[in-house]
Amino acid sequence: MTTRTLLNTLFVQTQGSYLSLDHETIRVQVGGERKMQIPLHHIGGVIVFGNVMLSPFLIHRCAADGRDIVMCDANGRFQARVVGPTSGNVLLRRAQYETSDNDDLKLDLARSFVDGKIRGARHVVQRAYRDYRNDEFKKTADDIGKLIPRLQQSATVGEVRGIEGAAASQYFKVFPRLLRNTDVTFAGRTRRPPRDPVNAVLSFVYSILTRDCISSLECIGLDPQVGFLHEMRPGRPALALDLMEEFRHPFADRIVLSLFNRRQLKEGDFGERPGGAVLLEEEGRKKVLLAYQERKQDEVMHPLFERSVPIGLLPYIQARVLARKLRSDIEEYVSYRWR
Repeated sequence: MTTRTLLNTLFVQTQGSYLSLDHETIRVQVGGERKMQIPLHHIGGVIVFGNVMLSPFLIHRCAADGRDIVMCDANGRFQARVVGPTSGNVLLRRAQYETSDNDDLKLDLARSFVDGKIRGARHVVQRAYRDYRNDEFKKTADDIGKLIPRLQQSATVGEVRGIEGAAASQYFKVFPRLLRNTDVTFAGRTRRPPRDPVNAVLSFVYSILTRDCISSLECIGLDPQVGFLHEMRPGRPALALDLMEEFRHPFADRIVLSLFNRRQLKEGDFGERPGGAVLLEEEGRKKVLLAYQERKQDEVMHPLFERSVPIGLLPYIQARVLARKLRSDIEEYVSYRWR
């Protein structure tokens, strides 16, 4: 059963679950059988995924207490939030907006997001070195790691972005070596449009990850448009792009590498468009979505809780940690460290 309480938030992913109010507790049932019972005073919010039902009495009680209930589809996409007459989210968003106007606080958060991305890139390359003992991987991992002290000494968000670009350049230089399938080639990252199958899948997976990060931030009550690392532009989910940096390489890229190295994607899964664009066709998208959802179920250790959590919950957890930082409940935001 996938039901967890993290950072005072109850996450329920088991399809067919029924949540009800039982005196001062939330009772969780599946198929009429009680699975767990949690005291209400332990819970600050409830997030449910897919076919999960809640009793009217539980909804009313949560609303009266100021406890948000967030409803997502089975894939984690935000659908709705149930709130009472008053909500603390406006204060959280106010803190977010004030932080975005504070150069020192904005710089600290930008450093944290890029720190997560650099460590994630180094993790992927170090893993490749352990698997293949290629000295090029070791050198690249070391070179990427040397950027971390530079990052901590950066004085502006512009410098942080420059260091992030340097890390990405180092990483994508060796990325073709991570592709063990000799039938595919990768000459470098191309985005608009993607020029080869690998770039097409990278862009597609990044777009799904961005959507998941948007949903995570909306669930917590943050504004996905107001970021600290990425510049704000109309229609651009800057904060979601910030948050996804720590998941980009160890999560998204490894899905892409696995699909190609296992030869799960075939030539017929791609199509060319005018102008040289290469895009995934419907069958290819289905394969990628299946791999993405399966990977989200894998569990990893979270150092904050010292226990394993599904990868799919990491953006929600980190969004909650970020909210605590913005409210000054904790001193610093620490990006997720992959092991």
